[in-house]
Amino acid sequence: MPWLLTCSKLTLFTLAGVAIQMVGLSIFVFGFFPVKPTLPGHSGPESFQAPKCNSIQNETERDLHPHHLGSLYKELSGMPPAFDRLILMVIDGLPAELVLGKDGKPPSKALMEAMPYTQSLLANGMAIGYHAKAAPPTVTMPRLKAMVSGAIGGFLDVALNFNTQAMLDDNLLDQFFKIGWKMVMLGDETWLKLFPGLFIRHDGVSSFFVKDTVQVDQNVSRHLGHELNKDDWNFLILHYLGLDHVGHIGGRNSALMAPKLSEMDDVVKMIHMNGILNQKNDQGRTLLVVVSDHGMTESGNHGGSSYEETDSLALFIGLNNDISDYSSSTHNIIYQVDIAPTLALLFGVPIPKNNVGVLIADIFGYLADDQQLKALELNSWQLLRLLQAQMPGLSCRNYLCDGFSDDQESKITKCSGSMGKMFCCLYTNAALLQNSWMSKEFSRSKSREDYSSVVTAYYEFLRTASEWLSRSATDKPVSLLTLGIAAMLMSCLILLSLLFNMCKEVYIREKYLFDLESAMQTWYLDETFVLGVILILIVSMVSSSMVEEEQYIWHFVASTLNLLLLRKAIQCPPCGGAQGLHTLSKEQNKISCFRLSSIFVVLVSGRILRGWHQGGVNWTNLPDISKWLEQAGTDNIKSIQLVSCLLLMTLSLYVLFLLGSNKKFVLVIGFSFLMSGLLVLQHVTKHQDGMFVSSSYSTTTLVQIIYATLGASTFGTVVALPWLVPFSISEMCSNQDLYMSTSAPNEVQNKSLMAKLRDSLYIIGWTYISCWCILQLLLQQTINSMPILLLLVQIFASMLYFSYSALHHKPWVEVAAFYFLGMAGHFALGNSNSLATIDVAGAFIGISSHSTVLSGILMFMITYASPMLFILSMVMYISVKETSYLPSPFSADSTQLLKIMLGFPCLVPLGLNSILLTAYTIILLLMRNHLFVWSVFSPKYIYVCTTTVCVYVGVSVVATTVTYTYLVLGFRRKMQGELSHQQ
Repeated sequence: MPWLLTCSKLTLFTLAGVAIQMVGLSIFVFGFFPVKPTLPGHSGPESFQAPKCNSIQNETERDLHPHHLGSLYKELSGMPPAFDRLILMVIDGLPAELVLGKDGKPPSKALMEAMPYTQSLLANGMAIGYHAKAAPPTVTMPRLKAMVSGAIGGFLDVALNFNTQAMLDDNLLDQFFKIGWKMVMLGDETWLKLFPGLFIRHDGVSSFFVKDTVQVDQNVSRHLGHELNKDDWNFLILHYLGLDHVGHIGGRNSALMAPKLSEMDDVVKMIHMNGILNQKNDQGRTLLVVVSDHGMTESGNHGGSSYEETDSLALFIGLNNDISDYSSSTHNIIYQVDIAPTLALLFGVPIPKNNVGVLIADIFGYLADDQQLKALELNSWQLLRLLQAQMPGLSCRNYLCDGFSDDQESKITKCSGSMGKMFCCLYTNAALLQNSWMSKEFSRSKSREDYSSVVTAYYEFLRTASEWLSRSATDKPVSLLTLGIAAMLMSCLILLSLLFNMCKEVYIREKYLFDLESAMQTWYLDETFVLGVILILIVSMVSSSMVEEEQYIWHFVASTLNLLLLRKAIQCPPCGGAQGLHTLSKEQNKISCFRLSSIFVVLVSGRILRGWHQGGVNWTNLPDISKWLEQAGTDNIKSIQLVSCLLLMTLSLYVLFLLGSNKKFVLVIGFSFLMSGLLVLQHVTKHQDGMFVSSSYSTTTLVQIIYATLGASTFGTVVALPWLVPFSISEMCSNQDLYMSTSAPNEVQNKSLMAKLRDSLYIIGWTYISCWCILQLLLQQTINSMPILLLLVQIFASMLYFSYSALHHKPWVEVAAFYFLGMAGHFALGNSNSLATIDVAGAFIGISSHSTVLSGILMFMITYASPMLFILSMVMYISVKETSYLPSPFSADSTQLLKIMLGFPCLVPLGLNSILLTAYTIILLLMRNHLFVWSVFSPKYIYVCTTTVCVYVGVSVVATTVTYTYLVLGFRRKMQGELSHQQ
């Protein structure tokens, strides 16, 4: 037939389309998410001078001894350093709300009792606490960078968080090192990777092994008493990880949270009493700053931009300016980047070059008025230099170069116009007011109102500049981004053209073989709906709210499509040629019952999955099944987990033995299922409860045995089964009930190829499905055990329905239905488009030491458990589908048969994903200046890209498995034929 596309050409065009898509996606990602540009070098003596007019200062530091450099800084700044030593205590993942309360209300009684000493410091005015708003992504490495440099990094820092590199930008640690400070670090080894070689002593611990909540903090505290008694350091960093790990395991309300807060309170008490109140005089004054890098959601995760995740803590202990008002010392709001300039000016070093933060006013209450204004002026000069770098056209020549005259107070104006003019105007107004206030030498003490006006003017400039610098996106190469989109569009057109060609070929073959012209020309409602779904998904991507609540769309799509299939099953009588799951009921009058029952099971399972997790971002507080079970107690969750494991094993074995042939192989594979399931049950009963998972050696070993068993079972089945399945003409002739043939032995032998191919793919496909579900029972959170079982039930019921549907549905509709169920299941497992829902804890199950690659693979498997499961089910789908329309193995090219079998299961997922990927890429480009581009649209794009990887991997496994099985059986058929001829 002239319209047919050969298998080799189809394969080449598909690979070409995927390759072009990968190239286009890479171009767009690296163009849209560049590493944020920074000013080179480090701030030096020039930072204490006004910036030159319309130019960027690039002076190099003079070659001074560190002690002399520190003295020079002190002389140029005009402000003596307030402290000699700094202790920075980082409590990873601690929400400020747990210490300072929320909305003017103090924390709960239980939380206050968990930290009595810290609360007493706040109540007595001996500490000042702030809600320090962190910028997304709220993960450790970029947040530490923000605190020590005052700069907000690029969005892709969330990926670099797992492979930290040395920090080259200007930061506080480098500034302290240049003036001769000695630094000690205890805790998260991220500091050692960011600042290699700066610490005279250190004891680092891995931040990623989240199962450890005890030893990870004891390794820090065991050195603390010894370090507080030493006088050979100026900067001590303590980074405690246990509280963050407690959150990942059990959430904010974990029973381990209060004891961990109490432990942190004891550390604060020890430092305050031994390091601040009773320190030796020769050690100098010490400031304790207690901070957190980010907060956490109710489930204990982080990474997104919600209030709970960005609400980090900044607590200053040891200041002179006592505050008697408790509320004013606990409910102030700052930005996390404000910590860097504040500490720099407190300790007399230059503000880091790329800082966008504003100094915290309350901290400098101990200074005289003119010194406080000097601090504001230094901060303003630093931001003005950064503005000049970001806005090359910025010109404040008249005010920076010409100096000030005596009558300048009259030049103060209301600022408006372009951003550049506004910045110059705001800065000039503040400088003019300061100059006017300074000129009133004899009446300065009586001019508090004038002083307040100067402070207000400076803060207006500082906050305006800081907010603009924080949210300003780097210039994106639009031409390069357009090239990436063009490549993705080309790839999308290639894949859709191939899919259209497949549809046309199958349509013509069915029309020719079955005379279904009238039926096939009818455009059914389910087909129209699938195409409409694509439009719905594309339109919804434009709305930030719909992106945050995407789970509603997929649940609607999956349930509506299945309702349409149910309606069609009621209307359409069973097809007499339908071939069921081999040994299931052969009576045609039961086919309708099977179809209706199976689609009804899919609908009921989907409704339960829909109510299991209240996903998304805005409505997570609403009740759902998982919250109800958690309130009922861990024993109920444990019981459901055990029942789910047993039912999943039972269903796996039942479906496997439905085949009824090759019983020896089925018994071996079934035994491997049983062993793997029993090992998972042992792990669940002995080593796992609803809140805490042990990380002992025995537990890790058991999990590794489970990994090995599942891997060996799957790989062994795929590789060995096509070679070991019985292949004899006599056996094939006994199967006349399934494959009616009155031809010669060659005809029977060719028919037997399809029979054995279907039997082999049935076993291999169900092996993929069962092993993947057993693995997910091990990796997923305990509460997700029942959803995993329901996903397996949906797959089995869908297989039943489509195996009895014959030609009532177009193949691309059936594959699309599986794709929709997979995406709905993705959100039913608690996932969302926020990075905070990624299950970090599960990514370390069975890993004895941290490995970025292994943890990343496990994290990917947990997150995309459902989409991957439904794509892998395509192997079994191929085995149970009606094949009457396929070309005869005797008369057709073998590759032609392989092409038609694999075409839809591979091209439909690739085509659907390609449409969504390309559409969202275009939308992201259009939304590049949107207010929520980094908090909503960019995290969603990361998920879209990762979903693309999931589709690539799944389709590759399906195509490779079916091709390998077909080629092996074809080779064995050929050898069997040669032997029969020789005989």
